[in-house]
Formats: sequence, structure tokens, C-alpha cells
Amino acid sequence: MEFVFDIETLPAGDDKIPVIEELYKDYMNKRYSGPQKSYEEFLGSTALDGAFGRILCIGYAIDNEPVDIIYDEDEEKMLKEFWQKVEKADWIIGHNIVNFDLPFIMQRSVIKNVKPSREIKVLRYSHEPIFDTYMEWTMWSREHKPGSLDRLAKALGYPTSKDEMCGSEVYDYYRAGKIKDILRYCQKDVDLTRKIYKRLVFAEI
Repeated sequence: MEFVFDIETLPAGDDKIPVIEELYKDYMNKRYSGPQKSYEEFLGSTALDGAFGRILCIGYAIDNEPVDIIYDEDEEKMLKEFWQKVEKADWIIGHNIVNFDLPFIMQRSVIKNVKPSREIKVLRYSHEPIFDTYMEWTMWSREHKPGSLDRLAKALGYPTSKDEMCGSEVYDYYRAGKIKDILRYCQKDVDLTRKIYKRLVFAEI
């Protein structure tokens, strides 16, 4: 079974603001030379940190089935559903999931005390059971990696998934109450990732 997925994340919620304010004070006291982040920028950056950020939704597709969405205001419920669906997958597929999506999900699972349904080992230079389209495209190179999903789509002649919004705008859309737009964007990312995966493994030949 091929399980393709993507997540959309948000910065820390209101319940974590006191902690974030303390972390920001530490950041301001210990920052090195160079441009400093405003508090708003610092808070926004927690969307990339599983310790304090949150999962808004998880888009997924199983084999050639239509793309679906796991979405609930209760993050714990989303995590439980994710682990239930991914439990029997032979391949877990996504774009940059080695560096972002999987660590984020694992960290949120620890914080929410949701036990994973399986052990997921990332083996360098291997594409089983994790197939990261970003890593496969760059062949795990540590050098310059021009492998964003949008760039790769353009290289392969696929329509972009960023025609209405992009990942950096998720929080703005969320604050504007445009949840459906974010869910649709996540679904489009999953669909595009599946197309790229099939191209990388020459499945269409």
C-alpha cells in the first residue's frame, strides 16, 4: 500500500503564549549579530517547530484513491487517525517528510501522548518504507538542493499547487477563517506529490 501525505501547520496556540514570550526574551538576550526577528516573526516560526507548533490538517491518499483530509480542531484525534491509516502502509510517501513532516508528527505525538501504531525508521539512501520525493530528486545530496515541490512540478511539466496560496500564507488564511482554502491547498499538494512520486519511479512507463 502506498500512503502519500502532507501536513499543514500553525504557530503555537494561545495556551503556549506565556512560554513563547519567555523564549522570545531569551532569544533577544542571546541573539547573535544579524537581523533580529520581531515577536510576531518569532511566533510565526513556531509553525515549523513540533515542540510548540500545531498540526492544522493532514492530507493523504492511499494508492490511486482520491485525496482525503484529516481535519479536526482536536489535534490528538487527528494524530490517532493518522497512525491508524498509516499503520499498514508499505511505502510512506511525501515531499521533504524526512526533514519536516515526519519529525513534526512524531514530536506532536509525544506531546499529545498518542502512541504511534508502528515504528518508522528513516534509513539514509533508502526509499523503503519512507520515500521522500525531495530526497530522491536530490539523491540525498548535502549540497545545493533546488528541490521545492513547486520548482519540481514546473521541471516535470505539472500544474503548480501554489496557484491560489502557498505554505507561508497558511497562518494568514487561518486567521482570516479561510480553512476550506487551506484544506484544498493541502489536498492539491498531496495530489501533486503523488504525481511526482510516480514520475520518479517511472510508474507510467
